[in-house]
Amino acid sequence: MKPLTGKVALVTGASRGIGAAVARRLAADGAAVAFTYLTSHEAASAVAKEIDAAGGRALVIQADSEDPEAIVAAVEQTARHFGRIDILVNNAGIVVGGMLEDLTTEQADRMWAVDVRAVFLASQAAARHMGPGGRIISIGSALTERVPGPGFTLYVMCKAALNGLTKAMARDLGPRGIRVSVINGGPIDTDMNPADGPGDALLTPLTTLGRYGSVDDMAALVSYLAGEGGDYITGTAITLDGGFAA
Repeated sequence: MKPLTGKVALVTGASRGIGAAVARRLAADGAAVAFTYLTSHEAASAVAKEIDAAGGRALVIQADSEDPEAIVAAVEQTARHFGRIDILVNNAGIVVGGMLEDLTTEQADRMWAVDVRAVFLASQAAARHMGPGGRIISIGSALTERVPGPGFTLYVMCKAALNGLTKAMARDLGPRGIRVSVINGGPIDTDMNPADGPGDALLTPLTTLGRYGSVDDMAALVSYLAGEGGDYITGTAITLDGGFAA
């Protein structure tokens, strides 16, 4: 039997990159997977077709994480469609760069809404459907442990908030047997931050392994935390960064 057989997962922001890899991996491990996307229905449908073709079950939901009603509705739709929720992966996020003096209130509000408020709201809604053994896993950033240069203020602020949110939620939900964790990823090869892109010269030398990680590295860790391996892991941040923060 596959390790996540009978489980239901919701992954936010999974039409590409890390989210798509996580959705595919959880499905391959036996979970029924719902996932959200913002604009690219074609890309989201392609991920769902891959899952279906491999014998899995997928549900595609259009939802803007900046909209508080939409993100809660995505959780409720998942619960209605599959009858339960066991695993929530808070992956959707945006990056707003810029020097401190140049950043605007509008940029700060949008970044907070997508990268923090949506995580809180989705977790709150999903927890209401979870029983013992439930998992809430958020995707954070190793930049909260090491900031390699200027221009990351808003991003680091929001990702750092996930560390505290994770610890607090773990205290609230631990008595119900629900585990909560955050993965602080380092340089991961995605279309937003490609290994051969402009960030390579800055980020690769800061890792001890001398390379970017892959989306499958992240998906493997999510799967581990979602399964039996994560049974005694909660209230903590796990760093997946190739030694970036060493």
